[in-house]
Amino acid sequence: MSRAESASPRRIYLVGPTGLPNFGDELLAATWLRHLARVAPDAEVWLDCHTPGTAQVMLAGLHPNLRCTNTLWRLSTEAPTADPWQVAAWVRRVLHEPGLMPRCHPGVELLGHMDVIHVIGGGYINGLWPQHVGLLAGAVAARERSGARLAATGQGFAPLAPGSGELLHALLRHFAVVDTRDEHSAELLASAGARATCDDVFLEVPKPEDHEKARKFMVCMQSDIGALEPSALAGRLLGLLRRWEVPSEELTFVEAIPRIDRAVYDLLSAELPGAEFVPMSALWRRGIPAAADQVWISTRFHLHLLAAAAGARGVAVSVSPDYYDTKHASLIRLGSGWSMIDAAGDDVPPIPEDGGYAADTLDMLATMKGIVAEHVYDTE
Repeated sequence: MSRAESASPRRIYLVGPTGLPNFGDELLAATWLRHLARVAPDAEVWLDCHTPGTAQVMLAGLHPNLRCTNTLWRLSTEAPTADPWQVAAWVRRVLHEPGLMPRCHPGVELLGHMDVIHVIGGGYINGLWPQHVGLLAGAVAARERSGARLAATGQGFAPLAPGSGELLHALLRHFAVVDTRDEHSAELLASAGARATCDDVFLEVPKPEDHEKARKFMVCMQSDIGALEPSALAGRLLGLLRRWEVPSEELTFVEAIPRIDRAVYDLLSAELPGAEFVPMSALWRRGIPAAADQVWISTRFHLHLLAAAAGARGVAVSVSPDYYDTKHASLIRLGSGWSMIDAAGDDVPPIPEDGGYAADTLDMLATMKGIVAEHVYDTE
C-alpha cells in the first residue's frame, strides 16, 4: 500500500544545528519547515538538533506537526572520543544496540520508523566539528532499520577533518541526495555523488524588514571562529570605517549570535557614539533590515546572503581562510557582487559602488534548490 493510501502520516526527520540560537542556522530550519508546511502539511515532522527546547519555541507554528528532539546530536557529541571514525562507529553501534545509551533509547526507537531523514544545510559537518560526522552515521544506521530515504542538502563539508574523506564517502554513498552549497565541497566528495547548487535559504529567501529608517551602513562582526581576538577585529573594522569616513549616526551593528557578535560593538561603542545595535532577538522577530541603498560589512555568511538578496552592496570579511573563504566565495560566485577581505589583513577596499543579486539570479537559484527539494521528498 502506498503512503498516500495508508492511514498513517508520512514521517520526516530533519537534522540540523538549530536552537543555539544562531540566526543562520535557525533560518535554514525555518526554510525547510515552511516548505514542508506547503508540500507536506499532514506529515509528522521531527527536528533533531542540539538545543530542542529553544528550537521548539523559535520555530513554533512554522509546521503544524513539528516536534523537536536531540537524539543524533546527543549521540554524536557524547561519544567517547571526537575522532570521526570512532564517533561514526559508536553512533552506528548505538542505533543497533540502544541499551548502550539508555537515555537515548526512545529516540533511537523513533528513528526506526522514519520515511525520510534529511540532514539540512549548513557548515557543521567538517574539520571544525569532526564529531558531527556521527549525524551522517546515525542517519545511515537508521536507514538500515527503517529503509528511510536519506538526503543531505546545502552542505559545507570544507575543510575536511584529517583522514575523514573515505569515511564521508562511505557514509554518503547511502544517501539518495548529496547536495552542497559550494563547489569545493562537491569536488571533495564527488566520488560520493555530491553536486553543488547553493545554500538552502535560496529555496525561499525571506523578504527584508520594511524599515523606513534603516541606516546606510550595516555591520556584523563575529568573534567565535578564527584566531583573531575581538580587539583585533575591532581595530580592523574601525580602520575601515574611518577610511570610508562613515558617520556613526549612519551605522548599525546587527547580531547573528547573541553576545558573540556584540563583543566588537562593545569595544567600539565609545568611539562610535551614534551607532545603533540590533540584537539577534529583534533580527529574528522582525527580519533583517536590509535595503538596496545600503553598504554592508559582514563576517556572517547568511547576512551576506540576505543583504545581497535585498540588493545591498558590501564587503565580506573572512575570519577563517580555510572555512569562511569558501563560504563567502560561494555567494560571490553566484553573483552577490560583494568583495571579500581577510580579517587579518590591512587592505582597505573602496566603498562598493554596486552589488546585490539580480532578481533573475534569485529566481534561478530558487528553481535550482526547488528541484533538489523535489528529489529529497521523492516517493517514487
